Amino acid sequence: MRKKKSIRLIAGKFSATDARDVLINLISYKINFHQMKNFSQQVRLGKSDKHSEKRISELSENKIKLMEFLEEADMNGYRLKIDSVITIEVEK
Repeated sequence: MRKKKSIRLIAGKFSATDARDVLINLISYKINFHQMKNFSQQVRLGKSDKHSEKRISELSENKIKLMEFLEEADMNGYRLKIDSVITIEVEK
């Protein structure tokens, strides 16, 4: 088995509106994932998932910053080049 794999997730040039749709939906999905994970742990174990709480906070802050950036790009009529690669490594 290969120990490392890279997958291109996003590649292309986007209008600010399309970039917002893609990126904000991706971040929102990750926030929802961690909210559900945290909720599940609270129900099952009676305590919060500290990692998920931290990620929710980080992702929420990044979402706000990204929205501000994309709004400025949109107001100035810029197109955005986005290249996102996910690297996955096998650990034991």
